[in-house]
Amino acid sequence: MQLFYNPSLDHSFKQFFFTAEESKHIVKVLRKKEGDVLYITNGKGFLYEAKIIAADIKKCKAQLISEDKTIPQSYSLHLAVAPTKINDRFEWFLEKATEIGINEITPILCARSERKVIKPERFEKVLQSAMKQSLQTYLPKLNPMVTLDEFLQKTEGDLKLIAHCGKGEKVELKRRLQADKDVVILIGPEGDFSQDEIKQTYEHGFSSVSLGRNRLRTETAAIYACTVVSILNN
Repeated sequence: MQLFYNPSLDHSFKQFFFTAEESKHIVKVLRKKEGDVLYITNGKGFLYEAKIIAADIKKCKAQLISEDKTIPQSYSLHLAVAPTKINDRFEWFLEKATEIGINEITPILCARSERKVIKPERFEKVLQSAMKQSLQTYLPKLNPMVTLDEFLQKTEGDLKLIAHCGKGEKVELKRRLQADKDVVILIGPEGDFSQDEIKQTYEHGFSSVSLGRNRLRTETAAIYACTVVSILNN
């Protein structure tokens, strides 16, 4: 099954056009022709079945045949992660987190952050590609980059957790989690959160968690957290 993405689709559409990029992929690469059936999601939980009625390499046209709504998962996972110095590593995290299952991602700027500028358009493409590859119908929400302080001011959730390498009492992540509960997890930069930042998160209701005995890279820690939450809820 090949899944395509069109964010504007809804039940009001009878026919629609694919973008030039996807039209070329459908007609030239996949060699699809009139009458062939394709599957499309709008990233909001809907899976559409459509039949090609004009196999144009620049403007492929399709007619909707059916739609189906995917039941959303019973919990929400929001990861706030400091972008890594090497951009590829953060994109790897975005890809794998989408495949495993995540609802929302916020890049955060911390005192020790080595990357202070991101390319959200590129990140969006990574998320879309991973959603299609893993045959999911919900696209994770990517928020603009904000400072840690800005993030803490507006964050809500049943569970608010921070993973850091500083000293102090920590409980294993899997022991902090509860099934079917919304959770927010903070993952810091390569140099970790500063002590002042850790204290600041406590003042906003966050609790420290351990991700195991080994020291993990930022992107590895984020994927580990994603995996633990997914296993608990599935």
